[in-house]
Amino acid sequence: MNCPYCLNQAEWVENKEVYGKNYGKSVMIWLCRKCDAYVGCHQNTRKPLGTMANKELRTFRKETHKVFDVAWRNKTITRDKAYGFLKSRFGFDVHIGEANIELCKKIIELCKTNSWFNKLNKESL
Repeated sequence: MNCPYCLNQAEWVENKEVYGKNYGKSVMIWLCRKCDAYVGCHQNTRKPLGTMANKELRTFRKETHKVFDVAWRNKTITRDKAYGFLKSRFGFDVHIGEANIELCKKIIELCKTNSWFNKLNKESL
């Protein structure tokens, strides 16, 4: 896998390279040290969970999950229905782990301005 920022070959390493110790059952990640970009892998395979992200993109993805995941984490709806909501609004399958900054901003805005999501967010605080 190549880093999307510098186009150099990323390393397939244990996530302790980023976190200081291994976290989770699947500890392998793709890492570009030069760009501080990485992505986790499915079940310790080389298959990425999404796209590599640098610090700025990771921050946006975390914020997006924080705002969006409220709906299914509090069991108001299923995770599939929550993602179906995004698909109905954007016209394509949305995976936050593959989203760029612009899409993250749109998802956050949608969740904050949609009365249904906005109500869920207020109830979770």
